[in-house]
Amino acid sequence: MQEAEKYAHKIVKKLRIRLPDLPSAFGRVAMELGNQGAMLGDIRKVHVTSHYITRDIIIFFDKEKQISDSVFAIEKLKGYRVLSIDDVVMEIHEGGKIAMTPRVKMETLSDLRMIYTPGVAQACNYILENPEAARKYTSIGNTVCIATNGSAVLGLGNIGVLAGMPVMEGKSVILNKMAGVSCIPILIDSNDADRIVDTLETISKTFGIIMIEDIGAPLCFEVEEKLEERVSIPVFHDDQHGTATVILAALIKTLKVTGKKMEKVRIIINGAGAAGIATCRMLLEYGFMNIVICDRKGALYRGRKENMNPYKKAIAALTNEACERGTLKEVIEKKDIFIGVSSPNLVSKDMVRSMNKAPIVFALANPVPEIFIQDATDAGAAMALDGRTINNCLVFPGLIRGALDACASRITYSMKFRAAEVLASLAGKHEIVPNFMLQTIHRRIAEEVRGAALETC
Repeated sequence: MQEAEKYAHKIVKKLRIRLPDLPSAFGRVAMELGNQGAMLGDIRKVHVTSHYITRDIIIFFDKEKQISDSVFAIEKLKGYRVLSIDDVVMEIHEGGKIAMTPRVKMETLSDLRMIYTPGVAQACNYILENPEAARKYTSIGNTVCIATNGSAVLGLGNIGVLAGMPVMEGKSVILNKMAGVSCIPILIDSNDADRIVDTLETISKTFGIIMIEDIGAPLCFEVEEKLEERVSIPVFHDDQHGTATVILAALIKTLKVTGKKMEKVRIIINGAGAAGIATCRMLLEYGFMNIVICDRKGALYRGRKENMNPYKKAIAALTNEACERGTLKEVIEKKDIFIGVSSPNLVSKDMVRSMNKAPIVFALANPVPEIFIQDATDAGAAMALDGRTINNCLVFPGLIRGALDACASRITYSMKFRAAEVLASLAGKHEIVPNFMLQTIHRRIAEEVRGAALETC
């Protein structure tokens, strides 16, 4: 999963290669692939004979010609043969990644009569008299809407609703596998906030939570604000609040490791879109004090006129007390923490060196970060992480599960803080955040979020 994010701009293929059963045989394959600029992924042994081993190798390429050149280089080796080249990414997406399936059996006439008529009338009449029971006796209490207009799809930009659907399905799979949540993606082909909100309000009673996804700023802010006023269930924008929560979790653990103090660190956030503004608000709410946020035109400050919108003006009023002005390169000087939720290659080694001693660098732009981790470390960063480690998929499954279990009407800061704190606490001694693939992580977050929600009821 992390590899797919790191190499999201690459072409992924599975090569089935037959090679001699010799100690150095695979090393020669790896060397030839490296010479061609290809990168190795997962490797699996699929067949063994007296003289040969057949392996499936996931390989990341930059362009189609690199594939043919790599195959040619391997087959020049004596006794080596490429048996097949499979497009594993497209294969796994074919037919879609999700489906709506029944939770109950229907094997007999008796099953049918309880599931449908006449038995279903009993459930209908009960819900008619007790509307709140719909969450218990239908799928509503465990079903989430994932809505997008495809205008800001992760790392890809404004690609539209159809091209954005694989991402919505992917998020649905994560929620189902890690938290047992059923999801229905909704594609809304509009850039009009009122039309998006009207659509979601109309269908909102179908769901326990509405997640808005990959909607660009500032439209996402307007949609979220208006929708929260008009529906009685949580509205959760993962690009904002999931990202902000996992960043907070990473900061909690990083400050503990480095010994830096929350009330003293000076933070610069690059990116004044959905993730940047939400992260800034969350850090302020949690107790961080000295924050400057930058966009393409430099630092946001009170009274700035250029490239502003109501949401930038509002966050500018809460930050940058010293009224710092200038470009990112100028404003990053003497800061303790850099948080990038912006674009690739915006930070140089010299910029990291201009920060305070042993700075913390979270370069989270996908698929290519603001600065590569090794470069930040070489420039003196005490801790440098990118979006492979600090990823919102660590947060949203447990957060959504906990909110559903509590029958919450809103997802509050206290719920997000609890999620961040438990996530930080579950990281191992040499980790900043734990392994996403551990389901116990998501269960613990869900328990804590549920508890926080019930405390505020």
